[in-house]
Amino acid sequence: MNTKKIHKVLIANRGEIAVRIIRTLKRLHIESVAVFADNDAEALHRRLADEAYPLGNGPLKDTYLNIAKIIDAALDSGADAIHPGYGFLSENPDFVEACQANNLIFIGPDADTMRLMGNKIAARQLAIEHGIPVTFGLTGDHSQILEQAATLPYPVLIKAAAGGGGKGMHIVHHQEELKDALERASREAANYFGDGTVFVEQYIEHPRHIEVQILADHHGNVIHLHERECTLQRRYQKIIEESPSPTLNDERRQALLDTAVKLCKEIGYKNAGTVEFIVDTDQRFYFLEMNTRIQVEHPVTEMRTGIDIVEEQLRIARGKEMGWTQDMIQAQGHAIELRLYAEDPENGFLPTPGRVTAYHEPQVRGTRVDSSIDRPCTVSEAYDPMIAKLICHAKDRQAAIETAQHALKDFIIQGLTTNKAYLWEVIKHPDFLANQIDTSFCETHRDDLLNALNESRNNLCINDIAVSFLVYDLLKKRFNNNTTNVWEEIGYWRYHSQFNIEVEGRKLAVHIAQAGPRKIEGDLNGKPFTVEFLGHDQHQLKIMLNGRTETVYCSVNEEQKTIVNFHGLNFTCFRTDQLNEDYDYARSAEANDKMMLVSPMPGKVVKINVKEGDEVSKGTVMIVVEAMKMENNITTNTNAKVKRILVAENEMVDNKKQLIELI
Repeated sequence: MNTKKIHKVLIANRGEIAVRIIRTLKRLHIESVAVFADNDAEALHRRLADEAYPLGNGPLKDTYLNIAKIIDAALDSGADAIHPGYGFLSENPDFVEACQANNLIFIGPDADTMRLMGNKIAARQLAIEHGIPVTFGLTGDHSQILEQAATLPYPVLIKAAAGGGGKGMHIVHHQEELKDALERASREAANYFGDGTVFVEQYIEHPRHIEVQILADHHGNVIHLHERECTLQRRYQKIIEESPSPTLNDERRQALLDTAVKLCKEIGYKNAGTVEFIVDTDQRFYFLEMNTRIQVEHPVTEMRTGIDIVEEQLRIARGKEMGWTQDMIQAQGHAIELRLYAEDPENGFLPTPGRVTAYHEPQVRGTRVDSSIDRPCTVSEAYDPMIAKLICHAKDRQAAIETAQHALKDFIIQGLTTNKAYLWEVIKHPDFLANQIDTSFCETHRDDLLNALNESRNNLCINDIAVSFLVYDLLKKRFNNNTTNVWEEIGYWRYHSQFNIEVEGRKLAVHIAQAGPRKIEGDLNGKPFTVEFLGHDQHQLKIMLNGRTETVYCSVNEEQKTIVNFHGLNFTCFRTDQLNEDYDYARSAEANDKMMLVSPMPGKVVKINVKEGDEVSKGTVMIVVEAMKMENNITTNTNAKVKRILVAENEMVDNKKQLIELI
């Protein structure tokens, strides 16, 4: 293969992976071209790229999944190549062929290999042909699968044939659940991958999920960059990955690595790819799938090996021989990655799109942050809810976990609910520390983790949180206007030194005894406090609180309430003598009405299961709302009758829109 030149690359993606690719391109002095939908007009990847081309408005098929628009942008920009990132078009062979037809280098494998390995059904068959172990599987259309429902080895797992990332994946424990699960999985797969084909495979009890990173060039060289353990998952999607696997012994590790390399050699694979396996309690492994693209968790491997996988992808795509042989790969220490999502662990991990009001990345040795944002912005309901990835590296697993614990505490995301505090509890859990885990860990330990999260919050002194808020609220004019007149800052408080502060629903009586330009003294619920203002930097506030130096982060959310990050946890605070004009108190009361159904988040109505006049019982799934590529069942919490249906299928709704009225 002749060596090709690459001077300019278009990234056919968005979010943190687009940002991560652009940074490697900048280091290599290769120009970058971003594409963006209208709702990404202010996104970091657009601002960071050398050039950016609009994709317009509308659903994904009209923007990031529109092959013609992306090819046109590449040609108009004069790009030599396209990097697909992960998701979207990254495993679409038609996109690969469109690149080739327009003399654009596709930074990834060829279309034929992608078709072969991108479809899980075909990939399973190939693995069988080459003597690689797989679990029991069943393919066919819905009717064919249902005909064999009674013979399946329950529990079984329904999976999208054309995709990954947990989309379209559902576990079925009983035969009577199969029909509905097939329909739901097929809808999700069609929506996210453009292909509703699904298949059924045996579900291994207490499984581990372990994968191997592969690099292969056009000169017959195939190497592995060791393995990653991705067992910690929620909703069948990874949230914590680490390398090396703390599970495998040396013999099984080598067998796994050799099997992955063998498979890639057999199919003539080129570029970066990942071979995934399910591992049972006896360390027997079964081929799961191959991802013919860069993985979300690739930084774990980069941190251990020092190899920039995107740089190697570019080198291979140019037709050059890899700069590495297997003997040269030296993996050092232990690395762990934690995915930070806009989601609510206390509400079934439902996505929580909305406005980020403050953002600050940790400055901790041994850490790396790959993020889609760098400042306050809006996280759209139109995309996957991942905001950032925190990757930590140290000499061993314990040290890497300790680094992650410190870094998580200093990672500030305010304005919407995230899984940050939940991840913090996961990596402190005794079973995680002892590697007593499987893919059901989050479900099995749900109550333990949520109780620990609440206990961590309750262990913090509420008076300290209230005083931190008090300083921020008292000095907001100084932050915004650089005023030096303390009485102008104090305003209303000059005349009213007694009032209430509410912290997470708990009211505290405040009495201000003295207020100077930098110091306040008083008491909260009868307990004295002294706080001195030391300085601020954007949302960061430094104070001396009862003789201790504290750093807190404060910002104001869309309801005009102040969010205070104290010791790594967010708390909502406000003064009860101030009206929050943007807060809809009426709707807040209505949302508690059992006769009123609303969506827990903005999204699209994909299915209505009832009609007006129907009698329904508690727990009935009334409506299915799709948001951030996941389906969410809206159920009743009481027995009732459907009076009115106020929405239609395919209608976009927000979390204020009443969906159904019950009587």
